[in-house]
Amino acid sequence: MALGFRVVTGFTRSDKALVDALGAIPTAIISDNLGRMVAAGPTVRPMHSFQGGTGRLAGTALTVKTRPGDNLMIHKAADMAEPGDVIVVEAGGDLTNALIGELIVSHARSRGVVGFVVDGAVRDMDVIAADTFPIFGAGVSHRGPYKDGPGEIGVPIALDGMVIEPGDIIVGDQDGVVSIPRTAAKETLALSEAQVEKEAKIQAAIAGDGWDRAWVDELLRTRGCEGV
Repeated sequence: MALGFRVVTGFTRSDKALVDALGAIPTAIISDNLGRMVAAGPTVRPMHSFQGGTGRLAGTALTVKTRPGDNLMIHKAADMAEPGDVIVVEAGGDLTNALIGELIVSHARSRGVVGFVVDGAVRDMDVIAADTFPIFGAGVSHRGPYKDGPGEIGVPIALDGMVIEPGDIIVGDQDGVVSIPRTAAKETLALSEAQVEKEAKIQAAIAGDGWDRAWVDELLRTRGCEGV
């Protein structure tokens, strides 16, 4: 086994029904129900357009780990991707060279890839920003990538502290990107749906008789706040 330069296949992808259900829930709510401990941080942002409810990202993680500025293994991932995959790239957060652009995005889309998440730079922003195809990145650079390797596909990666296993569920919206562990998807979905229902009731109360705010002072008192 060549550590640092290898392609790992045969991992289990998350169930599509769970992907679709979690994909309909805001990332903020999913994040709350993962203990507010799982997020790609503020650096990975949407580079694409959101129009008329489109632009959301939901798919299974095809993970790539590559050295900064090199996209050889991203090309390989695009060639081996399955429909519904999100190509998620750990590249050290370097913004010197763009790792993806119009050509590789078009090729990946033709193979059924539903989005990219890259902790690096992208380019061809005139095309990417005008489209609703989900592209999340950390910055923009017109400088192109190298294609030398090394790199790995189908291995655990981390984006700004968020650990992603191959086959995990990736959801992205205008707040950013969150990864749901495949083994925790059902539980996360149930908790998130319950929170969606709870927040809908709060919104209804605000529009009606008002939101009972007694909990604020009660909490302050239990925390020892003076003057409450």
